[in-house]
Amino acid sequence: MDHEIRIITTEDGSNSLFVPSMNETYHSTHGAITESQHVFIKEGLQHYCGLHKPVDVRILEVGFGTGLNALLSLKEASDLNVTIHYTTLEPFPLTTEIFSELNFCDNPILAGFENMFAEMHNSLWEESVEMTNRFSLHKSKVALQDFDSLNGYDLIYFDAFAPSKQAEMWEPEVLGKVRDMMNSNAILVTYCARGQFKRDLSALGFKVETLDGPPGKKEMVRAMKV
Repeated sequence: MDHEIRIITTEDGSNSLFVPSMNETYHSTHGAITESQHVFIKEGLQHYCGLHKPVDVRILEVGFGTGLNALLSLKEASDLNVTIHYTTLEPFPLTTEIFSELNFCDNPILAGFENMFAEMHNSLWEESVEMTNRFSLHKSKVALQDFDSLNGYDLIYFDAFAPSKQAEMWEPEVLGKVRDMMNSNAILVTYCARGQFKRDLSALGFKVETLDGPPGKKEMVRAMKV
């Protein structure tokens, strides 16, 4: 992605990134950590673990981006007493110059995780890395459309750019591919609550819930494979 990227500060004090050529940010301007914590951790990981009480959870993240969702999930693995196998896709990784300036670990939620955050970004691509005894990370430098996996995933963090900016990521064929990689009763969570997106998920056999969104966004979606 040959775009200029600027670091911005969101309303909860945490950084996000702004891409002027797309007029798009990586997170909500109302709070990057607040949004990720609400959408992906509370309504995704915590919800799944509360339902199923798993020992292991396999997560597929569509859009590693800043690494915020991965870092929050690593922290949560210990809190939830689960082992997380985390696979994340990112065809356009950030440069060291950008990710090293992000301030997520200034937030009390992530205090003390500075070295882990750097290690996540600096870890090798296409290899599974044991970050802790409860969290392994596998980064793949490919687009979702080109990704194949024999693993079944329990939880999908669908964090692509918005449909208005990256429409190809939200097509029914792509969502169907994601569904095929999900285990039975697996869930997908995303900040997007667009009507067409929800209709496409329903047509693919998902049980779709429209939930309260994070600050600044009325709704989000959680969908279960049934």
